[in-house]
Amino acid sequence: MYSKFAVATLALLFSSIGVSAQETVSQSTTVATSQSGWNASDWNLEDSEFEPEEGWHFGQLDNGLRYVIRPNERPEGTALVRMYIATGSLDETEEERGFAHFVEHMAFNGSTNVPEGEMVKLLEREGLAFGADTNASTGFDQTQYKLDLPRADSELLDTALMLMRETVSELTFDPAAVERERGVILSERRSRNNYSFKNTLDSFDFLYPEGRISTRIPIGTVDTLNAATAAGLRAFWEREYLPSDTVVVVVGDFTVEEAEERIIRHFADWQRSGTSKKVDAGTIDPMRTGETDIYVDPALTETLTLARHGSFIDRPDTLDERHKALLRSIGARILNRRLQTLVRSEDAPFRGVQIGVSDFFEAGRTAELSVASEDGQWRPAIMAAVREYRTALQYGFSEAEVAEQMANLRTAYENAERNAATRRNAAFLRDVELIVEGDRVPAGPTVNLANFERFAAGVTPEAVLAAFREDAIPLDEPLIRFAGKSAPEGGEAELREAVQSAFAQPISPYDQSEQQNFAYTDFGPSGEVIEDRRIESIGARAITFANRVRLNLKPTDLADNNVLISVAIDGGQALETRDNPNAVALASLLPAGGLGEHSRDELQSILAGRAVRAAFSAGDDAFQASASTTPDDLELQLQLLTAYIVDPGYRAEGLGPWRKSLPDFYAKLGKTPASALNEARYPLLTDNDPRFVRQPIEEYSQLDYDQLSRNISDRLQNGAIEIGVVGDIDEARVIELVSRTFGALPQRETDWRDYDDGRRQLPFTTDRGVHVVTHEGEADQAMVRLIWPTVDDDDWREVSALNLLARVVQLELTEKLREELGQTYSASVSSSPSSRFDDFGTFEMGVSVDVDQVSAARAAMGEVLRRLRKQPVSDDVLQRARQPVLQSLDNRFKSNSGWLQVVARAQSQPKEVERILQARTRYESYTAEDLQELAMRFLDPAGAVDIRVLPRDAPEAATER
Repeated sequence: MYSKFAVATLALLFSSIGVSAQETVSQSTTVATSQSGWNASDWNLEDSEFEPEEGWHFGQLDNGLRYVIRPNERPEGTALVRMYIATGSLDETEEERGFAHFVEHMAFNGSTNVPEGEMVKLLEREGLAFGADTNASTGFDQTQYKLDLPRADSELLDTALMLMRETVSELTFDPAAVERERGVILSERRSRNNYSFKNTLDSFDFLYPEGRISTRIPIGTVDTLNAATAAGLRAFWEREYLPSDTVVVVVGDFTVEEAEERIIRHFADWQRSGTSKKVDAGTIDPMRTGETDIYVDPALTETLTLARHGSFIDRPDTLDERHKALLRSIGARILNRRLQTLVRSEDAPFRGVQIGVSDFFEAGRTAELSVASEDGQWRPAIMAAVREYRTALQYGFSEAEVAEQMANLRTAYENAERNAATRRNAAFLRDVELIVEGDRVPAGPTVNLANFERFAAGVTPEAVLAAFREDAIPLDEPLIRFAGKSAPEGGEAELREAVQSAFAQPISPYDQSEQQNFAYTDFGPSGEVIEDRRIESIGARAITFANRVRLNLKPTDLADNNVLISVAIDGGQALETRDNPNAVALASLLPAGGLGEHSRDELQSILAGRAVRAAFSAGDDAFQASASTTPDDLELQLQLLTAYIVDPGYRAEGLGPWRKSLPDFYAKLGKTPASALNEARYPLLTDNDPRFVRQPIEEYSQLDYDQLSRNISDRLQNGAIEIGVVGDIDEARVIELVSRTFGALPQRETDWRDYDDGRRQLPFTTDRGVHVVTHEGEADQAMVRLIWPTVDDDDWREVSALNLLARVVQLELTEKLREELGQTYSASVSSSPSSRFDDFGTFEMGVSVDVDQVSAARAAMGEVLRRLRKQPVSDDVLQRARQPVLQSLDNRFKSNSGWLQVVARAQSQPKEVERILQARTRYESYTAEDLQELAMRFLDPAGAVDIRVLPRDAPEAATER
């Protein structure tokens, strides 16, 4: 079925396909009469054979506004409030381009009962951080307003719904406020205008010349934004913001009665006449063939795309259609699995592939085959991708391939059903969006699992192939689009000939290797527990095994059927020295090299249907392995993580995709101001310390697994290990399983090494003048960044105070630049104390501006600094900076991930436990005078490293201090 609200997906990225295997009313006359309020026709879902699971409540007011309420206690004492307006950029006229997004911005700039600039401040005082908890977005056919409530109290819900009502009926559109916000929106547009944005626009133009999306990009055009008036914006708002096109959602720790009464009170008297319209996305021509487009930019990844259009299919939400969707999904997953195998090979024919069919609103469907390659290698890439696609269509899929995908899906559905009682608010919000978009009815995990089992007997290779073929749009005589750094030799004719050759090449059935059994189940005699104690302050249990492996346990009831694991091993980035700066550069690719007995690709099949994974990274002083699993799969998960420690495969194929990506990665460096800044910042701050300088591509190309093994093998074999396990666990069972895996390893070092041979020293540069960094992006784009040296993370009070000071500076700088000058889309302020280097830390403040505004922006930054150093900030500013931090701390332990942060290193870093537990007390204790003293101590305007990121031929004034 078509949804008016649905945003078209233009390509299906198969590498991301997959279901995780882990996962009485006062005005009764306005409310629907059924017990839950569910009426399918209210949601364009009258052809659905399903009903929402128990617990939802729906309603519709006499004015047409609809609402959804879902009581939920995870995270406890919190809630999400959303408002969806069925309008977006496709509803704009030619002269209104960008108005939908402009109106969204004006929602924060004055209404009848909330003066300009006060909405965000009001929410900050309540503990909502702008951006993280308070936000909005505009798409082609929907505008969404978002408030994440850190407390589920009645007054805060009242405030949230009052602000939503102000947005739809009370905006003032003061001309002066419009003028100020115009600069902010133009700044946002300027910041987004890069090589990727332009490539997307060209793709829209080529693929959908009769569609309207390329001329209705939500950000608008410079001309229409400059021409926008308060009257014009108000006219758009009054025409498009209608009660019948509005949905209000409350998900969280409120009763239905409490939330419903407030929704009715705030919205029942909203009246505005108008007619809901069907979105006009334009048309697409299924008969359009044989055209070619070549788009060149020096920063682009070489990509060849084949596309054809087809007629739209209105799919009802029925049991039969869900069965067909399952079959189509399995076919897509299997094809993706085959392509993954190729991508993971040492000499892969391509860097990535996208193949799929997607709806273009209600206008039609588009099939795309898109392949990314190394520069100049588009021909072998398209040959390989087309061969796999044709092989799937011609010969179908094997029973083993279907069984692997069915195992993955069954586990996902089973785990979702086991976790149903402790789903978090965000999970329900995703269900709401399915309803709001008119997509399908979320029947709930229990029904989903039952339907899956009902379908299972009919999921055969033959049925999967039939569904896969039925959904396919033939790619004969396709539209061809090439994007890359330079045009292909032979141009359009060469591209067309290569594609024809790809479809003419001989193909044969897919050859699948036989599945093995997991080889890592016995690591020797179980380890003996030599210490078992409680850490009362966090309700955790601390275990030490005879081999000195440490284990920290924390059972919770926050998420049923979920277990989080963290493994820390001494080393990490501490192994990097000035003489060996790339010692652990490849550490995150350790899992890609597989195990000694199994390749990564073999492991994927062996572990099918099991909720296990392996991620590996290098932190400041430790290698980190992490996983999210279930109680049933905990043993296998621990075996897998242990196997990567004792027998990493270091197979060369694991570096194939990374090595092929290097030229493209280097080609993008400096092509945007942000990229140029990232490359230059730390070399400038550290006087080109080799650990922070990007090495030449030739040096990176020489890195291999042999080098990584030489650098980390000693740590993997001997380094101190500390394991954190949090979630739905039985303590005795976890201890037993760890004793058989990590506890069975040979003797380890007891403690983390100090690495006090000088590598922890990192002097901050003494060159504090203006540093000009050149970027190769758009000529009107610039950045200004001021950076000061601060401290490492040893002094808890000082570190927290600097973090609070950063939030204060963020508020003051944002108001100065955004509200007073209308210069920039957002300011960036941060404090970063180092845990890796002694006495090293940074405090940064920066802005992205038009190149002609650099001097004014720098002056504004200086004025903010001088004011902060001259006098304490107001109590209101301090509260607005502090309250979101306090609310975040109050909610810290309402998730397993929050507990894991404190449990993971509780034995080796006991002071960190104390630091975390005392954080709220510290933040409550700081005064405005404390922050002024810090500003005087650290933020001397003359003592900053002043970085100006400018285009070539920038005006001389942009470089003045």
